[in-house]
Amino acid sequence: MHIGIHIDENIQLLNKRLNTDKNFDIIHRIITVGGKPTCMYFIDGFIKDEVMEKILEFFYSVTPEELPKDSHGFCKGFVPYVEVGLEGDIEKLMTSILSGQLCLMIDGYEQAILMDIRTYPTRGVEEPEQDKVLRGSRDGFVETLVFNTALIRRRIRDPKLSMEIFSVGSASKTDLVVCSMDGRCDQEFLSELKKRIQNIQVDSLTMNQQSLAECLYPHKWYNPFPKFKYSERPDTAAASVLEGNIVVLVDNSPSCMILPTSIFDIVEEADDYYFPPITGTYLRLSRLIVSALTFLVTPTFLLFMQNPQWLPQWLTFTIPTDPIHVPLIVQFLILEFAIDGLRLAALNTPSMLTTALSVVAAIVLGDFAVSSGWFNKEPLLYMAFVSISSYSQPSFELGYALKFIRMITLVLTFFFDLYGYIAGILLLIFSIAFNKTISGKSYLYPLIPLNRKAFRKLFIRNRLRQGYHL
Repeated sequence: MHIGIHIDENIQLLNKRLNTDKNFDIIHRIITVGGKPTCMYFIDGFIKDEVMEKILEFFYSVTPEELPKDSHGFCKGFVPYVEVGLEGDIEKLMTSILSGQLCLMIDGYEQAILMDIRTYPTRGVEEPEQDKVLRGSRDGFVETLVFNTALIRRRIRDPKLSMEIFSVGSASKTDLVVCSMDGRCDQEFLSELKKRIQNIQVDSLTMNQQSLAECLYPHKWYNPFPKFKYSERPDTAAASVLEGNIVVLVDNSPSCMILPTSIFDIVEEADDYYFPPITGTYLRLSRLIVSALTFLVTPTFLLFMQNPQWLPQWLTFTIPTDPIHVPLIVQFLILEFAIDGLRLAALNTPSMLTTALSVVAAIVLGDFAVSSGWFNKEPLLYMAFVSISSYSQPSFELGYALKFIRMITLVLTFFFDLYGYIAGILLLIFSIAFNKTISGKSYLYPLIPLNRKAFRKLFIRNRLRQGYHL
């Protein structure tokens, strides 16, 4: 539906569609510009007051003799602003108004003038809590989309960097941006991704990126290993774009999605590149080894406790000396759930009480739990190692994937002994090996299919050379 040239009819139509009589923050004001009645629509709280005052001052200075005959001429010669556009479709006009843009309609003009003079309430681009680094930039993504795209543009000053915007959700009309580098990314996958985004039929992206991820990849929900890598760091996003990956930014979300993503991409971290090659290689190998240990420690301990004759002499000290009142498998499963409970409690604890309650939890749930007979010291020690070590890599999704399969391995080891232990390890291998990235390629690339040079780079951080692309 297109707006007409009579402003009274347009005002009546927009007032009815936008429910201006109910919505106090949707403001329409009628003024006179060049002798013609003019109406402005905008959202209170989005408009920059200083810019608005200067624009109104300029409009009031327009005389009837200077006023052009159409909106194109007025937009070109009498709108003293940078981000300006014309729109005649009523649905697109309402979306633009509700997005925070200023809509200007002049009697006799067939198109409305849109000015993007909005400003969003936002926080500073401080370093994210999750993706901290020992050395490197200290800025991070925020909930405002244009700020996030600017942080990437600041790092990549190349005309081949493309940022295409889409709108998803019939009610929310959430903006999202697909960032890619022409000539470096997989163009076939890029086209397929944009097609999937355009075909999404949902009411809204309620949970931002998670809702988008479920719409883009709705299959194989039972495989817990993540299909996407998330990051709150603009330097990580920029490096991924330069490497040929695609970055998706969603409005109202302070992180980006990086795709396609293999298991090796997920375990990478920015600290690997902010230190010299030998230090970066050490950090990378340490993180891989620790991630493997978080999966193997507790099932291996349970296996040896069920078969103490398999322990070499120098490891017999690991056998619990205190009486075991509760079976070890029950202790491990209780601790797996208890750690998540404590983690959730910490998230909801007021910051001023976090330290005090953490001390109380450590004393009560540690010392008293052992002295009461519910737990032995050894399971508490190994689960404490697993809990702390799970933070050695930044992906929560990968951490929980390892956790789920670790719990299954514990149960299988308890019931089937060595065969169950081997079955749990095979389950982990098969879950990774038979998983696919969102582009349909191997989740284990560059191991499968083997790319020797790329596979070597996963474990050894190379020195950056002139003319070398990340």
